[in-house]
Amino acid sequence: MEGLKKVGVLGAGMMGAEIALCFAVSGFETVMKETNLELAEKGKARLVKTLDGAIQKGRFQAQDKEAALARIIPTDNYDLFEKVDLVIEAVYENLEVKKGIFNDVDRICKPGCIFASNTSSIPITQLAAFLKPDRIGRFIGAHFFSPAFVMKLVEVIPGLETMEETVAFMMECCTCIGKTPIRVKDVTGFAVNRIAHAMLIEALRLVEEGVASPEDIDTACRMGLGHPVGPFALMDLTNNSLALKVQEILYEAYGERFKPRPILKQMVHANHLGRVTGKGWYTY
Repeated sequence: MEGLKKVGVLGAGMMGAEIALCFAVSGFETVMKETNLELAEKGKARLVKTLDGAIQKGRFQAQDKEAALARIIPTDNYDLFEKVDLVIEAVYENLEVKKGIFNDVDRICKPGCIFASNTSSIPITQLAAFLKPDRIGRFIGAHFFSPAFVMKLVEVIPGLETMEETVAFMMECCTCIGKTPIRVKDVTGFAVNRIAHAMLIEALRLVEEGVASPEDIDTACRMGLGHPVGPFALMDLTNNSLALKVQEILYEAYGERFKPRPILKQMVHANHLGRVTGKGWYTY
């Protein structure tokens, strides 16, 4: 698309790496930054398995694999961010962490660069305040869903001072990489997470009450509600600590209806975070 040639992604975890892959397979050179080079390279290495799975399922052409991976440049510094047209932040849901990296890229990126956050719950206007005043109009939310390479939806969230040109640019970017964007008002949790976590909290409550096991609830949601994955498998995939963090943010904003359940806190305290630790609601 016009105006987009090079992309910078902040974070090489599951979300950051797959967002980088979405742009790389669509032909864009993508710089992917982590706190150290080893983590950045590990993030890229995981994408080999992602593409191999997509090839096996007929979703990606084997002959395009090496070219797509070659467009992803792992790094531990901001040197290559001077020329990017779009920065997407995909780091942990922590305000201080996000503030630090936005301060860094604000100093380095060119004036016309668009900044986007993949935050799943923090208001965009709040994050935009970390930037210099002349950058705020080019700041927007772009909430991808996990796994980002597969899931089609992106919530596009303008902040209070986001320019309409920025909204149009981000919507076009999403369409260009094969996603379906929807415009969402800037409220805590946006649209999808408010729906999803209301369901997750009720699923956790059912387990606490002994109504059904995590496995049976997952089966019920798949077979009875048509969900591609059940709530407990989803929390294991995306990290139970992230689920708890988002619910804490929602609880602070909306009160009792999003109060985190004790059983989820217990799982996180036990380091049963899901796939990332090998044990969560399931054992991996």
